[in-house]
Amino acid sequence: MNYTKLAHGVSWALHPFVLPLYLMALLLTRTAFAYYPAGVKIYLLWVVALYAIVLPLLGLAVLRSLGRISDYRLDDRRERLWPLVIGTVCYALCALTLSKIPSVIFLRKFMLAAACCEAMCLAVSFRWKISLHLTGMGAAVALLAVMNVAGGGDQVVPLAATLCAAGTLASARLYLGCHNGAQVAAGFLGGFVVAALAVLLL
Repeated sequence: MNYTKLAHGVSWALHPFVLPLYLMALLLTRTAFAYYPAGVKIYLLWVVALYAIVLPLLGLAVLRSLGRISDYRLDDRRERLWPLVIGTVCYALCALTLSKIPSVIFLRKFMLAAACCEAMCLAVSFRWKISLHLTGMGAAVALLAVMNVAGGGDQVVPLAATLCAAGTLASARLYLGCHNGAQVAAGFLGGFVVAALAVLLL
């Protein structure tokens, strides 16, 4: 088996860009959001996709065309700064857009948590390289854990699956040599703590 291809596949399948869509699918099928009309669900998916995927990807394309980044993988710590600024702004704008719908306050909190995680990675990246992939997974685990505690539906199975996915992703990033153990652990723990505090306090 070609473990390099498998590790790359895991990294792309669990990329920080697509994690919000996975979590949205979960929210729209296993929580009170499941009772929303189809039109509202489509609108929420579109808003999240726009701010979490489309606009950040366009930002990366512009940065690449300007020569600010050499590769979309952002392996160079110094090239992560502007993409992380863009990501922080996009998630903050997503939260602002969702704040116009009072009934989706938890989803707004999730987007604020994502913005805080991006800002945390930005601050760390000035001096050190942290795993952005594992930061996203840590935030996802925190969201599901808070939902279980706060009564957001029975999310034990998704939580267990996400923990397993986080372990698999950490192994893939280490195997590819993208990070060392400290960077992977810091990413997961940082994402978990920042996201949990943001959801509970903001």
